[in-house]
Amino acid sequence: MATNEYAEVLAWLYRLETAKGMDFKLERVTLALKNLGDPQTRFAAAHVAGTNGKGSVAAMLHAMFSAAGYRVGLYTSPHLVSFTERVRIGAETITEPEVVDLAREIRTAATVRGIDLTFFEFVTVMAFLHFARRGVDLAVVEVGLGGRLDATNVLDPAVAVITSIGLDHEEFLGNTLASVAAEKAGIIKPGRPVIVGRVPPVARDVIERAASERRADAFWAAQDFLVSDTVPFRFRGLDCEFGDLTLALRGAYQHDNAAVALAALALLRRAFPIGHAAIRRGLAEVRWPGRLDVVQTAPLVVLDGAHNADAVATLRNELPSIVGARPVHLLFGVMRDKQWQPMVEVLGPMVSSATLTTALPPRGAPAALLARAFERYCPVRVVPDPMRALETSLQSIGPDATILATGSLFLVGTIYPHFLSRRGQHALFTVPATLHP
Repeated sequence: MATNEYAEVLAWLYRLETAKGMDFKLERVTLALKNLGDPQTRFAAAHVAGTNGKGSVAAMLHAMFSAAGYRVGLYTSPHLVSFTERVRIGAETITEPEVVDLAREIRTAATVRGIDLTFFEFVTVMAFLHFARRGVDLAVVEVGLGGRLDATNVLDPAVAVITSIGLDHEEFLGNTLASVAAEKAGIIKPGRPVIVGRVPPVARDVIERAASERRADAFWAAQDFLVSDTVPFRFRGLDCEFGDLTLALRGAYQHDNAAVALAALALLRRAFPIGHAAIRRGLAEVRWPGRLDVVQTAPLVVLDGAHNADAVATLRNELPSIVGARPVHLLFGVMRDKQWQPMVEVLGPMVSSATLTTALPPRGAPAALLARAFERYCPVRVVPDPMRALETSLQSIGPDATILATGSLFLVGTIYPHFLSRRGQHALFTVPATLHP
């Protein structure tokens, strides 16, 4: 398969995203999957929703069960560097020829039936078809947005997971914690258990009611399961105890995510037995790039895809343990549909300067607009092109300072290839190399 065929498929998919946008219904994806033999029924699944933390929890589950020797699929979004990151089995991403072949098949099947799929629906069908045909034992599937009407919600999972509840995507999920919780709770299926992380009381009430209505057992962080605050740490709950655990992902908050992942594992291990050694190895080796990700040491460069107020507040709390006394110079870009002003209020007081850029134009907020918000806190610089903004930032600070790039996963994904190339890598999911000095 020529590379240009893959490029043409991606261009077509991205045009689909631009033309159709987001249209949340389950009828189209259900019909498309039915016409392709309902591949989503041919593997067990863990379905992971949440405002923050869902990608990390999904990555941990994937890593632990893969370490135990199972054939485990992982479906996440968005990608950072390559589209193929979205669909993985074990250490392997879906290949470019597989993307081309599956896209052709799905497009033909949908066209014949008059099914007009959105971008995310199309890619979800692709992932499920790939997992079924490659014979995965278990698929860990991250919700794209919300839950109730997300394309992934055609699954009947062995376990549902809700990691956290906060305000994000208000135009789709509502502007209250209760409305967001109701959308996330839409992934709870009749008779299927749900694991719930630390959520506000109002969100717990909503989730508890949804679980009760569907006769689904709910298990709650800090009530039914917990992890210790020691290093190494210990998990207790759901008739399980796992000790001597270390986590490859930075940040104390990741231990809460690990608790959720381990609780889901405790339920899944009834069908997929897994030993302590595989659990320890999976957590010690898990990779989830772009989250408190140190990609260079001199100057220190930290990439973090925090893109809402809760995530930025967590970033603020975690950053001192990484940067120490180094001055922090911010590289910031955010999508225009985000409530980014609260993010400025958190980040502004903690940085020495801010370089503002435009993430994924035209969807990104204009750099000049962001600069006006930051200028009350620190010196600002406007560099609309993200790569040029990175180069300018690197050239303007000394080796003992820090660059923090945050505000959007799209920003992180745009600048990540610069650091991969310095390591001699072309993709994220390859054998990690030593950090460039």
